[in-house]
Amino acid sequence: MEKQLHLNMLASRPPVPGGLQSGSKMRMGPGRKRDFSPLPWSQYFEVMEDVEVDNENSKDTFRIYSSGSEGPVLLLLHGGGHSALSWAVFTAVICSRIHCRVVAMDLRAHGDTTVKNNEDLSAETMAKDVGKVVEALYGEAPPPIMIIGHSMGGAIAVHTAAANHVPSLLGLCVIDVVEGTAMDALNSMQNFLRSRPKTFKSVENAIEWSVKSGQIRNIESARVSMVGQVKKCEEPLSSPGMSKSITEGCKLCEEPLSSPGMSKSITEGCKRCEEPLSSPGMSKSITEGIIEEEEEEEEEGQSNHKRKKEDDPEVKKESVYTWRIELSKTEKYWEGWFKGLSSLFLSCSVPKLLLLAGVDRLDKDLTIGQMQGKFQMQVLPQCGHAVHEDAPDKVADALATFMVRHKFTVFKEGFP
Repeated sequence: MEKQLHLNMLASRPPVPGGLQSGSKMRMGPGRKRDFSPLPWSQYFEVMEDVEVDNENSKDTFRIYSSGSEGPVLLLLHGGGHSALSWAVFTAVICSRIHCRVVAMDLRAHGDTTVKNNEDLSAETMAKDVGKVVEALYGEAPPPIMIIGHSMGGAIAVHTAAANHVPSLLGLCVIDVVEGTAMDALNSMQNFLRSRPKTFKSVENAIEWSVKSGQIRNIESARVSMVGQVKKCEEPLSSPGMSKSITEGCKLCEEPLSSPGMSKSITEGCKRCEEPLSSPGMSKSITEGIIEEEEEEEEEGQSNHKRKKEDDPEVKKESVYTWRIELSKTEKYWEGWFKGLSSLFLSCSVPKLLLLAGVDRLDKDLTIGQMQGKFQMQVLPQCGHAVHEDAPDKVADALATFMVRHKFTVFKEGFP
């Protein structure tokens, strides 16, 4: 079951059995409480900038995070639903290993990138985006570049390389995305997306969920990465905004709800997708999110102070957080990301590295290609799908060794 649910288009993995949803209580055992507060990007990257690229009669703006001033460029492409911040901890590690520059970009419709048409997530369009960003950064004479992509970003990296959008391409690294496994998992995608909490009461709650659900196993990475995955809701999801959702229809399947039987459909849910629309506890579950362990750990004085804060009108207005991108609406592009990916990967003439969380992910084409020495492969066990977040040191070591072996760069003094 777990193998079938490994969603290689997403930078995540399915919730553990009995996974906790928004409104569920999550408590730790005895011991010191873990810190789920967000960490700033500046702790891991040197520069954050917005890069404008031409798009027909307008301009698209891509958020870029970068570090380093010498050596080849590592162009990092994140997985579906994540952002460039998923590479934060890895960036700090790899820059301590080898002489290199790092550029991590928010792909279209993700993170803080803004484009005219954020609904076009085709592999062709996103690959062109990568080429345009490289051109905007470096002009007609770009430095040597190695593209590294995770999951969906790995697929886009392959499409970018195969289409020669980066003429100075040195090498290609794909992390935990294989055509066969990804295609097999497509039927389970929507079920997985529906299983995730739709809202969180705070960024801290989102970070907590990502760690405890197994989406990200490295708490440090989760604390910086989740900031790029969630955003404040533009309006409250309960009243008075409820009236808008009632009149417009179901948000999942867009089935109109205005009908003579509206009052019944409101309480029972959408007739097409059976998504609950309202219940006596709905507003509570939406606004509460995940309950922090401090409920049981606070001293009595702290609890009294907390109750006073909750009575404060400003606290009651606290925003709810939701996902930055509705991945369920990108379904029509999923097959295009992964179909034919293995042969496309093998056709790229540059040196290639495939990093996997498990050897069982190899499909037939890649197994044959690996036996023929067409690419280098390394399995990093005890990692989830977000390999570069779960084990940034191991990924950095593997990549650094690969790049030095191919004489793309050299180790920094004192390493290894």
